[in-house]
Amino acid sequence: MRLHTLALQWIFSGILSLCPIWALQASGSSPRAEDKNGKPPAAPSIQKTDVLRQLSTAFEEISQRSGRAVVQIFAHGYSPLTDAEGGGELLTAENSSGSGIIMSPDGYILTNAHVVKGARTLKVQLNVRTAAERREQGDKEVDRALPATVVGIDRLTDLALIKIKKTNLPFLTFADSDELKQGELVLALGNPLGLDNSVSLGVVSAIARQIKPDDPMVYIQTDAPINPGNSGGPLVNADGRVVGINTFILTQSGGSEGIGFSIPSNIAAPVFSQLKTQGHVHRAQLGLAAQTITPEMAEGLNLENDHGVIVSDVEPDGPAAHGGVKVDDIILSLDGRRMYSVHQLEAKLYGQLPGKLVTLTVQRGADQLSLKVQTEEQSEGLDNLADAVDSVNSLVPELGIVGLDITKPVLQLLPDLRRPEGVVVAARKANVPYSGPALQVGDAIYSVNRHVISNVAQLKQLLGAMKPGQAAVLLIEREGHLLYVPLELD
Repeated sequence: MRLHTLALQWIFSGILSLCPIWALQASGSSPRAEDKNGKPPAAPSIQKTDVLRQLSTAFEEISQRSGRAVVQIFAHGYSPLTDAEGGGELLTAENSSGSGIIMSPDGYILTNAHVVKGARTLKVQLNVRTAAERREQGDKEVDRALPATVVGIDRLTDLALIKIKKTNLPFLTFADSDELKQGELVLALGNPLGLDNSVSLGVVSAIARQIKPDDPMVYIQTDAPINPGNSGGPLVNADGRVVGINTFILTQSGGSEGIGFSIPSNIAAPVFSQLKTQGHVHRAQLGLAAQTITPEMAEGLNLENDHGVIVSDVEPDGPAAHGGVKVDDIILSLDGRRMYSVHQLEAKLYGQLPGKLVTLTVQRGADQLSLKVQTEEQSEGLDNLADAVDSVNSLVPELGIVGLDITKPVLQLLPDLRRPEGVVVAARKANVPYSGPALQVGDAIYSVNRHVISNVAQLKQLLGAMKPGQAAVLLIEREGHLLYVPLELD
C-alpha cells in the first residue's frame, strides 16, 4: 500500500514540476510574472487569441444556423443488382439513410438521387430544435420524423427533390460556386454513419474537379471529412450559404480520407428550380460536337493555342449551325466566361434552359467573332423513360417486379413489340415470390389467365384478387416470341 502511495506522490510531484503554474496554485502561491532568468512566461498574443475566438464563434453560429435546415433521410425500398447469369437487373430490399437540405420554408428538400433511388417509403427527420430544447428534451424525438414524397429525380447530376407536409421551416440558400477559391474554408454538414447533426471543417481542395474524362460533370473537391450518410448534405461557405451538395468520396479504406466531392451550387440551383416547378429537368444543347485541344492537336492542325475548345462537328439545321458556328472554330468563351475545356463548356450548359439565347465568342483564323446561338432541348432518351417508373406505383409485389406501361414513348424505344399495350418488366427481385420460371428484364406481359392487361394498374388488380397457390399463366413476349409462363403465387 505504501509503495502505491509513494508512486502516486512521485507521479504527482513530477507533473507539478513540469507545470509550474499548477504547482504554485496547489501550494497557494500566486504565479510569478517572471521566471528565474527574469523573462516573462510565454503567452499567446491577445490579438491572435481574439481572432481565434472570433473565428470559433463564427463557425459555431454558422453550424447552428445552417444545421437547422439539414435533415436526415431514411429510405426503404429496392435497389438493383447485376444478375451474373441472366445479365439483367435484380431487385433487393434495402434500408438506407442520407442527408438533405431544406431549400424552402414549405418543405422542399434537396438531396442526392442515390439516397432516394428505388425508395418505396421515405421518412425525414428534422433538426430544428434549439440547444436549450435539446438540453431539456434530451435525445427524445419531438415531432421530427415525417413522411416524404419524391417530387423529381435527375440522374445526370445525381440530384433529387423530395417534399414534406410542413411549413415555416428554416431553409438555406445557394451561393455562387463560381466565386469559390482554392483554399477557401468550408463546412460539411450532414449525418455521417447515421450520426445526426454533424459538422466538419475543411478547405476547398479544387474548384472544378473532373472525375471521368468523358463526363461533363465537375465537382468541388474538399478535404472536409465526408463519410457515408453525408450524401445530400450541404457544403457551406463562411456566409452559411450552400456552395455544394456533398455526393461521394474517393477512399481505399471505406472511410473518409480527406477526398470528398460536392456538386457545385451553380449546377444544383437550376436542377432544383426545374424539379420543383416541372418534376424533371430540361437541358440545353448547342447542336455541335467539341473537343479539348491537346498539344498534339495543336501541332497537327497548326493551331496557335495548345489549349481551349475546338468545334469538330456541327449538326445540320441545329442551333449552332443557325447561329453561324463552323467546324474548326475555336470557342473562347460562353456568355463571357472563358472556356478552357469541353467539360467546362458542357458544365456551363447544365445551367442553361432550352430556348435561351447565348453568346459564343469564337476564333476563326485571324478573326474573333461573337455569335448568338439559341439553345434547344437535349434529348434524354432512356433517361426520360426511366423517369416514368414510379418506385411505388410501378411495383408489382405479386411478381416481384417493377413494371412500365407500354406507351408511345416505350414503343419508340422498343419498336419491335408485337402489341401496343401491356407491361414491360423494368427490374425484378432476386428472390421471386412465386413458383415457376423467372421473369426477365425486358419481358412484355400481355395477359394473365387470358385476361388482357393494358397497364401496371390492371396487372396489379388481377394478381391482387388471386389467392395464394392459385395458378397464374402469363402471356409474355420475349425476344420477339410469344410465350406462356405458368406461375404459382406464394
